[in-house]
Amino acid sequence: MDKRTTITMSQTMLPSQANHAGNVHGGEIMKLMDSAAGAAARRYSHSNVVTARVDEMQFLFPVFVDAFVTCIATIAYVGRTSMEIIVTVDVEDLNSEDPPIRAQTAFFTMVALDKAGKPKALHPLVLETEEEKILFEQGRQRRFAREKKASS
Repeated sequence: MDKRTTITMSQTMLPSQANHAGNVHGGEIMKLMDSAAGAAARRYSHSNVVTARVDEMQFLFPVFVDAFVTCIATIAYVGRTSMEIIVTVDVEDLNSEDPPIRAQTAFFTMVALDKAGKPKALHPLVLETEEEKILFEQGRQRRFAREKKASS
């Protein structure tokens, strides 16, 4: 992946981000994911961006206090003014040798805005690898399915 289309953000989860049992609130993880998606979209568009949609938020594994959480946000699809960003969350216990575990995934749609706050046209996504081409096509198909559903 092109370094301009992927952002990695990490942080250790704190007690203030969790409930009394030590489970990190889902909203805290979602906020981190949205921040990563926003950073990737802003870097790509060179403009302000807003979250327009979050699809398929999947909580696959619980996150606890003191976990080392890494969000990876990758731009998969670029339309005229919006981008689909795949965000994954891996959780790691730094007190063990265990490998990271995939805890969450989601698809964020971010819209680029010009200085007047109106949607801004984006440059096309350059697809160099087969993986990038597959991600782009999957994103295009998800967008088409959403548009078809909205018009029904």
